Amino acid sequence: MLALALATVSSASAAGKLEIFSWWSGDEGPALDALVKLYKQKYPSVTVDNATVSGGAGTNAKAVLKTRMLGGTPPDSFQAHAGQELIGTWVVANRMEDLSSLFKSEGWTKAFPADVVKLISSKGGIWSVPVNVHRSNVMWYNPAKLRAWGVTVPKTWPEFLTTCTALKAKGVAAPLVVGENWTQQHLWENVMVGTLGADGWNNLWSGKLKFTDPKVVGAFTTFGKVMDCTNKDASGLSWQQASDRIVDGAGAFNIMGDWAAGYFSNTRYLLPNTGFGWTTAPGTEGLFVMLADSFGLPKGAKHRTEAVDWLKLLGSRQGQDTFNPLKGSIAARLDSDIRRYSTYSRSAATDWKKDKIVGSMTHGAVAPESFTSAFGAVIDQFVANKNAQSAAAAAQQLADKAGLGK
Repeated sequence: MLALALATVSSASAAGKLEIFSWWSGDEGPALDALVKLYKQKYPSVTVDNATVSGGAGTNAKAVLKTRMLGGTPPDSFQAHAGQELIGTWVVANRMEDLSSLFKSEGWTKAFPADVVKLISSKGGIWSVPVNVHRSNVMWYNPAKLRAWGVTVPKTWPEFLTTCTALKAKGVAAPLVVGENWTQQHLWENVMVGTLGADGWNNLWSGKLKFTDPKVVGAFTTFGKVMDCTNKDASGLSWQQASDRIVDGAGAFNIMGDWAAGYFSNTRYLLPNTGFGWTTAPGTEGLFVMLADSFGLPKGAKHRTEAVDWLKLLGSRQGQDTFNPLKGSIAARLDSDIRRYSTYSRSAATDWKKDKIVGSMTHGAVAPESFTSAFGAVIDQFVANKNAQSAAAAAQQLADKAGLGK
């Protein structure tokens, strides 16, 4: 009896541990903190190590993660953009556990859209749990300024180019405001999706459509014309500074992910539909270009049971509706309580349930990191010389090197 009692006490007092690795800090920190708090409520005996590596929009964290993964000391679970950023780096290296059985037991194959499950799947496995969704294909504007200039929101890229000419005639030097290189890549993907359509965009990443195809070269040409409508000091601006110019009336439009809604509302204190407005990027109506933060389970995780419990929380409705209103994103699940979300996020959640979903290249969904990390140089060169044929050929070389379509 004494031995049994001691065993019971030992079991009850046993405390687990969990190390979660991410780049969420600063304005994004409170959302993660809320998830950790919820986890601790459910598993009070577990000590959580919030191993955040800040800075560089994830670049710093990815460098540390690479050292740890290759060194055989992976965190118990880590943040990565859902899709090829994880699959093309760590799944192909046989460093991740297949989560298919977890998706089945938790009912997630029905809770998440089929297009999302497909995006995070490869070689018969499902590799990460998406905790949120951001939208890439949003065009932001200042409603009062558009009225003052007498222009309406363009629905296609040819319409945008006509609007660009009209705005320049009214003295607007930069009808479309962009910032540093990655924001130009962000714009490029929206021109491509809006020109090629969902099937063409998907075929580009499956290898069915070559970058050197005339349709893609033509889309590069359109992108060059769109860039002619932008500010000349783009390389020196952050995305927030580019957004500021819309608010201040120095530019008419900006293509940016929907984290801009949080910036407009929480930093610039603007009211939706009054201080700032939004629509889908030209040519992308009915499409939702998505990126998602997700967490996976590395092989060799020291605290596997605690990590699986963490993943269960991330994929749950409670977890997603706790995290996303604070993060400024929407739930990846289809059954979220949208009453808890902002005006913009409610509109995005409605579209999430009905639109065709495709993945973002710039933010790691459809292309491996080996492609995206080198593509910025292609954009820089193209912006300098506007040679569509050369840019398309260079992009195809990167695609071949990255093994797209193989």
